[in-house]
Amino acid sequence: MKVLVAVKRVVDYNVKIRVNSNQTAVETANVKMSMNPFDEIAVEEGIRLKEAGTASELIAFSVGPKQSQETIRTALAMGADRGILVETDIIVEPLAVAKCLKAIVEKENPDLVIVGKQAIDDDSNQTGQMLAALLGWSQGTFASKLILSDGSIKVTREVDGGLETVDLKMPAVVTTDLRLNEPRYASLPNIMKAKKKTIDVTNPEELGIDISPRLTVLKVEEPAKRLAGVMVEDVVQLVDKLRNEAKVI
Repeated sequence: MKVLVAVKRVVDYNVKIRVNSNQTAVETANVKMSMNPFDEIAVEEGIRLKEAGTASELIAFSVGPKQSQETIRTALAMGADRGILVETDIIVEPLAVAKCLKAIVEKENPDLVIVGKQAIDDDSNQTGQMLAALLGWSQGTFASKLILSDGSIKVTREVDGGLETVDLKMPAVVTTDLRLNEPRYASLPNIMKAKKKTIDVTNPEELGIDISPRLTVLKVEEPAKRLAGVMVEDVVQLVDKLRNEAKVI
């Protein structure tokens, strides 16, 4: 069984986000970038399927600038076999990513596609669902547990009311939630081995895909700073401030 995982290059989750001077986007110049945390979970799950003998090959895929090869190399160091990059300097929206994924899926013919449920930069939570719709495949979103059997996959999903288990026919698209697994750290020997693994580079034009943005960002600004709290002496003063200053009662 062949497994394809999608990874995205995003601003590292430890970085304090700042809006650029033009107020058009988040500042990314001279900012530490890393793999989207939910995609790390997707890569880890693919590796575990390979280690269990269920998967025979694990391919890491990404869409983005040339620097996205570093993100793919991270996936290769974790245990993926090879990588594919659709190189573009355009900021891609979820539908564009799904179209690129569809083209690669039709070329590689994987049995399972695993993607993070959302990226921490745009929080769209759309790519996996759009890909499943474009392919006409089964989909299991917000997965916290996967069990594969002949021709099917049981996905335990995290929903508002608790857990839901669905039985999907393969091929399928699965999006990962936080509790699916804990990603491993890449060891130094594997980091060195990853440098010799291949990354095939293509672009949207070669795939015949239009990735032009469909949304226009008018302005990006930081949320208003919260005012410092105050200590009150008694309930009477609290009620007075809530009524006359905060005007919430």
